[in-house]
Amino acid sequence: MSRERSKGIVGIFALITVLFVVFMVFAFFTISSLRNTSDLSAKALRGDEDGPIGVITIDGAIMESKKVVQLLHAAEEEESIKAILIRVDSPGGAVAPTQEIYEEIRRIDAKKPVFSSFGSIAASGGYYIGAATRKIYANAGSLTGSIGVIMQFADLSELFAFAKFKPGVIKAGKYKDIGSPNRPMTEEEKMILTKSLAVTHKQFINDILKTREDRLTKKPEEFAQGQIFNGEEALEIGLVDELAGMWEAGRRIHKDLKIKEKFGLRFIKSKKKRMSLSDLLQDGEETLSHIKESMVRKSGPAFLLPW
Repeated sequence: MSRERSKGIVGIFALITVLFVVFMVFAFFTISSLRNTSDLSAKALRGDEDGPIGVITIDGAIMESKKVVQLLHAAEEEESIKAILIRVDSPGGAVAPTQEIYEEIRRIDAKKPVFSSFGSIAASGGYYIGAATRKIYANAGSLTGSIGVIMQFADLSELFAFAKFKPGVIKAGKYKDIGSPNRPMTEEEKMILTKSLAVTHKQFINDILKTREDRLTKKPEEFAQGQIFNGEEALEIGLVDELAGMWEAGRRIHKDLKIKEKFGLRFIKSKKKRMSLSDLLQDGEETLSHIKESMVRKSGPAFLLPW
């Protein structure tokens, strides 16, 4: 092997090493900037302003409940917080975590008042969470409602046939591969899923009625078929209580509760910590695991979403 060729190989390995290091550094700082810890004691509370009204933000799709519930518990335990305002800016999400958040809000509201403020969108699961609070504030242009449940599947059997791809399934249980993209769904399977979604839809409506039955101007069958409403329309139906932005809602809450402390919103967040290399590698492994699960999943969960 010539000296020039050896130098070329060494150079290639050196370049690969440098690129790998750059990638790892970039990934480290990217993940560390996004990751929050669960250190949510009263000392971990922080906000843009000190104030007696704690604000918890629910932003984006609701796919898990742990972080929101931890923030709720932190606000519940902090004596200087006299009321909690849930800022909802979400199109909804998975059923179970939405219901878990709903339950915790209802429990906490029995001893510390919890209110909600709707941002651009608080639809489906986002509205579900708002319905748990004692009063809902919305902007006139907020999109809300979409009281329904959806489950989506894709039948790729014809595409597989065109590509001459023959997937195989081994199962124990007649309905174990229900919703599989390998084949069309039978009418019996469609009926099973339809009945399941109907039960979840009924749960959604019943939880709304628990807190808002005396405020609604229409029957559930008139407004709970997945329709989207703006804030003004929702107010007419009784799905929201007042039109106001988050800061105005906070001022009204402060006045109505006759809170003695000076008005201010305290944004409650989890305290960030420095990440180690082991944390980075663990996050990477979890991400790959989620990708793998999404690739092999045979059927999807029910969602409270506006589409």
